[in-house]
Amino acid sequence: MSTVTLREATEADLDEVLALYQGIEDSPEQVLSLADAKTMLAQFRAYPSYRLWVACEGAEPDADVVGTYALLVMHNLAHRGAPSAVVEDVVVAADRKGQGIGRQMMAHAVQQAREAGCYKLALSSHRKRADAHAFYESLGFAQHGLSFSIEP
Repeated sequence: MSTVTLREATEADLDEVLALYQGIEDSPEQVLSLADAKTMLAQFRAYPSYRLWVACEGAEPDADVVGTYALLVMHNLAHRGAPSAVVEDVVVAADRKGQGIGRQMMAHAVQQAREAGCYKLALSSHRKRADAHAFYESLGFAQHGLSFSIEP
């Protein structure tokens, strides 16, 4: 099992993060440009609790980004005001899968949600990603309700 360091992403990480996203998008055109990613990261930071995290291996400042995920903690009026959290854009480098990096990232996400007082941590995964579903279930995630989406 690989041990990585998890930290909040910086602009300097974006090239490596975007390279990871190349592996999960259907085409290269769906990956942001570096300039657009910098703008988007600044927008993340404008939210009170929206962060991009990276899993790094090696000594800083030359550590390699081997995984990433985004975490949004949302405040709610329901559930007695308890916040909820959503994990998005989870990816581990293709050549590093099966080494425990995803487990470490999800444990980190659960801890972040716990520390924020969230009543749940949710994520969605495309129906065709059966391997991802098995991974999340192995971590204790359970299917809950149905997810619906629409292109606005």
